[in-house]
Amino acid sequence: MTERRQLGARLAPLDAGEHDRIIDLARAVLDTEAQAITALAARIDTPFVTACRYMLACAGRIVVTGMGKSGHIGGKIAATLASTGSPAFFVHPGEASHGDLGMITPLDVVVAISNSGETAEVLTILPVLKRLGVPMIAMTGRRDSTLAREADVHLDVTVSAEACPLGLAPTTSTTATLAMGDALAVALLEARGFTAEDFARSHPAGSLGRRLLLHVDDIMHRDERVPRVGREASLLATLEEISRKGLGMSAVVDDDGRLCGIFTDGDLRRALDRGVDVHHTRIETVMTRDCVTISPGALAAEALQLMEARSINALLALDGERRPVGALNMHDLLRAGVV
Repeated sequence: MTERRQLGARLAPLDAGEHDRIIDLARAVLDTEAQAITALAARIDTPFVTACRYMLACAGRIVVTGMGKSGHIGGKIAATLASTGSPAFFVHPGEASHGDLGMITPLDVVVAISNSGETAEVLTILPVLKRLGVPMIAMTGRRDSTLAREADVHLDVTVSAEACPLGLAPTTSTTATLAMGDALAVALLEARGFTAEDFARSHPAGSLGRRLLLHVDDIMHRDERVPRVGREASLLATLEEISRKGLGMSAVVDDDGRLCGIFTDGDLRRALDRGVDVHHTRIETVMTRDCVTISPGALAAEALQLMEARSINALLALDGERRPVGALNMHDLLRAGVV
């Protein structure tokens, strides 16, 4: 807190006019860039479709290249393509001239980005790409540029003005290029029939991946860690089993190991309210018979939904013969990142 107060003390006083000018400038930037993106819609036509067709027919990888700020945007476009079902990677054009061109094969498609269309590092590698017979898609802000003319397909990302008040720093132009890249990625995603499950497979560490890929049997307690007692066990013996296993409940099974019911912390409170004898009461007389269960093959997200819908904190997983093969509670789902 002291450091924050010291930082605030170093800020120069700001009058109302300067405050408003900063806000107006920021809003002007957003307005300029929004208008540029809106203007792109009219350019989604035959060349855009042709670019998508080249990418869909690609038997190798989509290779994105660009210099400077265009390179940063190209890296993001390549990452978006790769994560949405179109294998892609970024190659720096300067490094390409010093060996990295070996990463590009005749099976690939190249997406070259240059606002001017005259970036020397990009133009230098064009003859090699031509000899390889690699289809090239150019994204430039100049339809009459060298890159636009040499490409198999040109996507026009021209903007009327940069948002930078000096008209120098790439701002609107990079935003427009990024938006065009997103349009390509999403169009390809739809054309490939890419699903949420496909997305999860390329994002296994993300929350979506955990929800769509993690199953109950990936996180459930199993074997000797599953709390269970016979139906003739005493309430006291059941409490000891619950305490040992630490899941807040126990399965109650018959002589064949099939589920008869469940006993939970909630059942214990209700039993104590009725004044039952902990030492001599048989568990089958106080257990919950119609209990909620789940299949080990169900998604962990389904277990979460079931717990929330039924206001319970634990579940038993049963096999096809209704024998408990696993158990999990809300803490397991939290640890797995499903919640």
